[in-house]
Amino acid sequence: MADQSAGRRGNLMPQVLWFFFIAACVKLLLVPSYHSTDFEVHRHWLALTHSLPVSDWYLDETSPWTLDYPPFFAYFERFLSIFAHLIDPKIVDIQNGLNYKANSVIYFQRISVILSDLWLLFGVYRLSKKLEVKRRDLMWVLIIWSPGLVIVDHLHFQYNGFLLGWLLLSISFLQEGRDLMGGFVFAVLLCFKHLFAVAAPVYFVYLLRHYCWKGMVRGFSRLSVMGALVVAVFAAAYGPFVYHGQIQQVLRRMFPFGRGLCHAYWAPNFWVFYILLDKELAFFLRKVGFNIQVPSASFTGGLVGDSSPFAVLPQITPVTTFIMVLLALSPCLIKAWRNPRPGMIARWIAYAYTCGFLFGWHVHEKASLHFVIPLAIVAVQSLGDARHYFVLSIVSCYSLFPLLYEAQEYPIKVLLLLVHCALMWIGFSAQYAEDAVAGATAPAPAKKKVAQSNLKAAASDEGGFVIGWIGKIYLFGILVVEIWGQFLHPYLLGDKLPFVPLMLMSIYCSLGIMYSWIWQLRWIIKPT
Repeated sequence: MADQSAGRRGNLMPQVLWFFFIAACVKLLLVPSYHSTDFEVHRHWLALTHSLPVSDWYLDETSPWTLDYPPFFAYFERFLSIFAHLIDPKIVDIQNGLNYKANSVIYFQRISVILSDLWLLFGVYRLSKKLEVKRRDLMWVLIIWSPGLVIVDHLHFQYNGFLLGWLLLSISFLQEGRDLMGGFVFAVLLCFKHLFAVAAPVYFVYLLRHYCWKGMVRGFSRLSVMGALVVAVFAAAYGPFVYHGQIQQVLRRMFPFGRGLCHAYWAPNFWVFYILLDKELAFFLRKVGFNIQVPSASFTGGLVGDSSPFAVLPQITPVTTFIMVLLALSPCLIKAWRNPRPGMIARWIAYAYTCGFLFGWHVHEKASLHFVIPLAIVAVQSLGDARHYFVLSIVSCYSLFPLLYEAQEYPIKVLLLLVHCALMWIGFSAQYAEDAVAGATAPAPAKKKVAQSNLKAAASDEGGFVIGWIGKIYLFGILVVEIWGQFLHPYLLGDKLPFVPLMLMSIYCSLGIMYSWIWQLRWIIKPT
């Protein structure tokens, strides 16, 4: 038995490619389905980077979908445009290709996302190569077969799998103690998508303490090497635009703070409750005779204004959200400084992205992937982590449902979520039932160690993978919210109050994400 396990552990690449092949087959079936305006955004970026010199990339306004990602992603689009031009030159025609919807562009872009997921696969492979078989396979299921990535990347259309591959690769290096490589890969990621910078404080504190804090001479030498490496990465990305005197234009494109606090569909975060409180206070004060001015912009009308209109509560600025994110992060930063353990880095990074999601400026619901995917690494470590992840991943996936609003995609997103739930339940049950048996049959000294582990600490009297009654009630509530929004609201109210279903979904999912944040925070601050 041990020989078989060793054999499976030693020949991982064909196995992980099998997982990728299954996922790719499903994604290919989804090629003709709905895609968002992001599909045209990325097609235009192919045309822009192929047709124009680098000096014009961040100046072009041929389309409303101007380039607003960092330079490495622009270079990535330029690389893809080489193959797009070979397949159909009109794909990369900046004038005549606007809103081009031929089968050639649909298949090219869909397949480009599928193939770019190979980088995610490499990150997962490096993270899991030393795990025992069941934990490794479970991690592959949670990440490679993630329904959130299928919805966001392969239906709605983006390249999050490719970007998250860089993040997982960085985490894998840090867990191995290869801090220099971990920092380098994270710097590269930031030059692909700047929104991952929410975890930069965690990286800075951890690397300073774990890698550089080694005495005056050695520490300064390591700090210099790390700093030079990061500067070199950013110079490679932004150097051409500094040379052309366009760095301010690039930064304005990357940080359009005028978009407002919230997206058209409220991402399930803290600001949902702030908005609701403001509206309730305005309603109450008007009722008792106060002259409360109603803002012209609306949060529930699906529009993104140039400001964040509140009737009663103070206006929220980007600086306010930045301070709140840092305050929420501070316990994690203190813990990373006091006890910089490589085994905790995935948990700390996931917590950082949870803070950014909850308290950040103009957060999209898609950003939940930034912490759900890293938490899959943590979910295979203990029973308590598995229970937390089970609920969180369902909430995250459900919060993405509004991205696919057309009727023909409804069965697809529901089926993806149900299959994910079944796979998680089967995988976690098999894993932790086996752990429980191993703990029960272990010799006395081993039993003592098991009793001290996270698994035993998290286990309930029932044993195995069981969701508590609060979790069951909450998950049942998701079903109630969905039935109301899809069936009862149209039947009972018709066209009245059309914003209510989305508002209920946002509020209810916000409760789940807030719970996850508190759960992670408690885990981080507890003594170790």
